[in-house]
Amino acid sequence: MTRTALTHLTLTDFRSYAKAELALDGRPVWLSGPNGAGKTNLLEAVSFLIPGRGLRGSGLAEVGRRLPGEPVGRAWAVAAVIAVDGEETQVGTGLTEAGAARRTVRIEGEPVPPGRLADHQRQVWLTPAQDRLFLEGAADRRRFLDRLVFAAEPAHAVHVAAYEKALRERLKLLTEGPADPAWLDALEARLAEAGALMAAARARTLAALQVEIDGRGERPFPAANLSLTGEWEALATGGADLAEIEARLGPALKAGRDRDTAAGRSLTGPHRGDLMVIHAEKDRPAAECSTGEQKALILNLVLAQSARLALAPDAPSPILLLDEVAAHLDSGRRAALFDEIEALGLQAFLTGTDDHLFEALAGRAQGLRVDASGLAPA
Repeated sequence: MTRTALTHLTLTDFRSYAKAELALDGRPVWLSGPNGAGKTNLLEAVSFLIPGRGLRGSGLAEVGRRLPGEPVGRAWAVAAVIAVDGEETQVGTGLTEAGAARRTVRIEGEPVPPGRLADHQRQVWLTPAQDRLFLEGAADRRRFLDRLVFAAEPAHAVHVAAYEKALRERLKLLTEGPADPAWLDALEARLAEAGALMAAARARTLAALQVEIDGRGERPFPAANLSLTGEWEALATGGADLAEIEARLGPALKAGRDRDTAAGRSLTGPHRGDLMVIHAEKDRPAAECSTGEQKALILNLVLAQSARLALAPDAPSPILLLDEVAAHLDSGRRAALFDEIEALGLQAFLTGTDDHLFEALAGRAQGLRVDASGLAPA
């Protein structure tokens, strides 16, 4: 296990924070305070310490602090000291000027591509926006699964981005023209390559998650049976290699040009798959379970991925970001969640509106109160 933790965090002009600085000791951190005080903003700042758009999926200009009358958010910065098995590295990211299209990333003061952030830490998170995961459309579940895949395989994000870009360009050619066959062939080749990599990574992650869940024994979180729907995910799950998936996906896209043109959307590919979750004990789809059971199932997936990453010998352990999760758990499950975080040796950031939600963490976590005046030890 390669233990990863933040030991220092600094925010400048990020969301509601003009300036905030936290000294952290590597233990879990809980933040309590009223709604709107800035708890989620702090978690979002931490989420920008990996590649991507953060846990809210926000644009870079959105997260800069903006006072009344200011047309755009200010330039902002998030800096941290990350300790990996005790060895500290300084990282930072942000916009050097308001409205910039790209964020700057520095590691030990040197500019680097954002993807390099994944070399130093991974993150897994759960937010209130995911509470309706099993009731919303398949796109939300694909994004949720892709976040879990990305935590284990950072290159997955590159493949997803390449696939989605080629998919948009292909559809534009089909619907707006000119539908140049040579250019469509090239785009479909890109789609086939990236799509095969996506489907295979999703299948690997789901198989590993199922093994982890099945081996976790008696726990207060409901076990789940996981599967992927969709032709390409089925091929990957069934053992097809990348070459076979790619060789079948490219011709399928080509054969579907007329159909996709008429439909105004692409009707085949891994962007059409879905994550299926069955409550194992009740043998019922998650969508048919109670709200509490659904939340517990989602949390179990997050914990299973965190556990397998924490025990991986060749990757940094994940940092958990759990926004308003404790409030939705009874006292038994809440205590079990805290016990599991501690047993795995993970640093986690948890938010809630009341201190009492974190009573079971007394003596084994840092507590912070967040209100209009700022941050203070609990």
